[in-house]
Amino acid sequence: MGRGNRKLKSSREKWLYCVRAALEKKAFDMVLLDVKNISSFTEYFLICSGRSDRQVQAIARSINEDLKKKGIYSLGVEGFEEGKWILMDYDDVVVHVFFDPVRKFYDLEGLWLDAPRVDRVEQMARRSNLGRKASV
Repeated sequence: MGRGNRKLKSSREKWLYCVRAALEKKAFDMVLLDVKNISSFTEYFLICSGRSDRQVQAIARSINEDLKKKGIYSLGVEGFEEGKWILMDYDDVVVHVFFDPVRKFYDLEGLWLDAPRVDRVEQMARRSNLGRKASV
């Protein structure tokens, strides 16, 4: 089986996995932007924040490890060493994990103002059975 995201999981499943993994590390201010009608390179941006560079790294690590366990591999990760803005590309879901002051400075939500927000992503992830640790 090759590495990569061979559409084994739906975009919705991927972002639900990402949200659950981020919440496990106390990510906050979670925003999911539906960019599929205004972007040629992805369907969703998941944006979340951490309170320190270490927490930002822990959030990104949690997402990466959780998705790997499900056979979903990133196409690329940028910014991990610095822990200020970590970008994780999962093809149809791109995750941005920010140190909160850096997030405010770059204001991705403002740059992608035309993108509809998906409401209640944290509640959907908590209620879904996706992403729950199960015995293998």
